This record gives sequence, structure tokens and C-alpha cells, in this order.
Amino acid sequence: MGYLETKDGCRLYYEELGTGDRVVISAQVGFYPRGMQQELAKRGYHVYDLTLRGFAPSSFVEEDYGDSWYDRFADDVICLADFLGLDHFFYMGASHGAGVGWHTVLNHPERVKGFVAVVPGPHSLAEGAMSYRQMMMQGLISSPPPFNPPIDNDEARQRRREEREAWLKGLPEADPREQRIDYGRPLMKLKTEEKLCESLKSIQTPTLILGGIDDPISTPELMIRTAKCLPHCKLVIYSNCGHDIDTDLTEELTDEAERFLRQLEKDGKYYGSVK
Repeated sequence: MGYLETKDGCRLYYEELGTGDRVVISAQVGFYPRGMQQELAKRGYHVYDLTLRGFAPSSFVEEDYGDSWYDRFADDVICLADFLGLDHFFYMGASHGAGVGWHTVLNHPERVKGFVAVVPGPHSLAEGAMSYRQMMMQGLISSPPPFNPPIDNDEARQRRREEREAWLKGLPEADPREQRIDYGRPLMKLKTEEKLCESLKSIQTPTLILGGIDDPISTPELMIRTAKCLPHCKLVIYSNCGHDIDTDLTEELTDEAERFLRQLEKDGKYYGSVK
């Protein structure tokens, strides 16, 4: 773990997991301590978890970046890569962390070798721009739609979900400066769904999309739309799974991620070798 400073004076916190030269960067508001990042580190990947600017223990941010929050987040990912001396790296993110990934592969395509996008949307801009997190903070909604369906006949998975819920409830209350932040939705500056799709079609980075059929945020329809746009994409959708699939089925999704990353390392393709 450590800190780095950006050109505009933000102090960013990162945690280092694992060792070696197969590097994965992930950037989010925070990280569950038993997630895919930790699992990949166990499997021989060198993972760096970057806490986004504006959220402790990174620097708080008083400025509102408007529709450029995700561009700032993506630049911070590159700042970390430069700090570590990395010309190229894999990127992995879930939900808003995947939003950072879309901006990173669009703004810095030469740096990202492959993108593992978990419940990544991106949202349709026809649905509005405010994040669910900020709608709750402002009292516009009392709670988001249920992120996950009931678990069917798997006691171990249910216990895992309950452990995660207990961990979330045990977190300290967010600083008011965090609560005021609305980073919105990825690719907001594109304004329309049509322009968003045009932008997705330009992405050449091999991408693995992982999601659940019952996700109300990154819906199957959105993920299929995205997969249709991307020229180099693999899409895997699980039934009886929702938005927190990465912490529900951590090992399973890491299996898919590892298979994808190993194939990219082998020949740069997002699918297995044709024999």
C-alpha cells in the first residue's frame, strides 16, 4: 500500500496485491477485501487497487468536475501506471469501476492490453445522468432497486452474501465531502445513446463482459447492446445473479477472467485458439 500525487495535487491511495509482471489495475470508490482482485492475486497476478480521488483514504475533492469525473478517474489510472513504470497493463473494474475502464480504454487505448468489465453497462444516457448513489444521498430515492435476486438452493453462497452485507454495515459513515460527490454515469459528455454506441464501436481493446441476468443496473439488454458494439468482446451472463455477482461468485468469475487474460497473453485474442 502507498500513495502517489497527481499533477493537480491529489493524493491517491493504492493497495498492492500479489507479485510478478502480469499487472492488473483496478480503480473504484472502495474494495471489498474478499473480491476478484484478491483472488487474481492468489493466482499469480500483480494487482493494484486504486481508490478514486474524492474518497478516503485518497484526497477529498471539493471541486465538481461535472461530466468529466470519469475522465479524471481514467487519468488517475494512467498516473498510477506511470508511477509504477508500466507501459501496458490489464484493467479490471466492476460497476462504476468498469465505468472508469470505459474512459481509460477510450482516452488511453495504447496503455490497456485487455479490459475485464464486470456488470459494466454502460448506462443508456436516455435514462438520465445521476448515479444511484447520489440519488440516495439527496433523498430522491430511499433505496436502489434490489441489486440481487434471492439465492436458490446454495447455503454457502447465501452465507457469503450475508458476510458482505455485515461488512458493509460495519463501515464508518462517509465523510460529508464524499457524500456530496456525484460522479454521475460513464460517458455522460456524449449526451445521447447513439453517440455512446458510436464511441463503443471505436474501442479496439479486447474486452470481457461479466454479468447477471437479474441485474437492474447493468441489465442484460445493456450488456448485449455493448457487446454488439465492441469489435473484440466476449460476454458471459449468469442466471440467478445480480449486480453483486463478483462478490457472490468470486471464484467463478475469476476463472473466466483468468482464462481471458491468459488467452490475451498467449496470442492477443479474446477467444481460445482455433485448432
